[in-house]
Amino acid sequence: MKKEIYALGIGHNTPVFIDLAEACGYKVKGLYHYNKDKTGQSDHGFKIIGSFDDLFSKDNLKGLNFLLTMGDNKIRASISEKIIKLEGQIPTLIHPTAIVSRFSNISDIGVYISPFSYIQADSIIGSNTIILSGVNISHTNKIGNCCFIAGGATIGAYTTIEDFVFVGQGALSISGKVPKIGQHSYIGARSLLTHEIPPFSVVAGSPAKIIKTITDE
Repeated sequence: MKKEIYALGIGHNTPVFIDLAEACGYKVKGLYHYNKDKTGQSDHGFKIIGSFDDLFSKDNLKGLNFLLTMGDNKIRASISEKIIKLEGQIPTLIHPTAIVSRFSNISDIGVYISPFSYIQADSIIGSNTIILSGVNISHTNKIGNCCFIAGGATIGAYTTIEDFVFVGQGALSISGKVPKIGQHSYIGARSLLTHEIPPFSVVAGSPAKIIKTITDE
């Protein structure tokens, strides 16, 4: 019998993560939307059974599994905190085609590893981090909590990515050259990283340069 899971946050990522959950043996029971007015409607063939307010007004979520489909790292962190406080579960999902070293350390809370990704030995991945398709996390890396690594990105060896970092499609960090990517940084698509990135930085280009500092966190 398939395990049941409820999906939160309806947007362009939702069917992507529903595919992942189903590939991992889960059955999606229903959707929760942030907008109460959407209750009773359907999305991709699944019924919207309530709003976030409806869900978090419950006394307890013990024994229930939840799929967080929002791409925004801060929103995902906030929703995760509320679910865990109510004793709900956010299972880690690893697609059957992903290759994950037995010497890696993957959080059991809300990590999503998509098809054809590769997590090499001695790498650590924190809770609520999303790794999309075709990502290569080289050996001896540490990925923080609530990060988003977009499709086709490569993180070279010996890099620490702090919490709340976004890495765009096809970005590449050179092994041994990027000791740290600071918290809340945004790495543009196809950026080539050759040096440490300070916290709250927006970088882009090849080689990547800091184009601005985020000031509203």
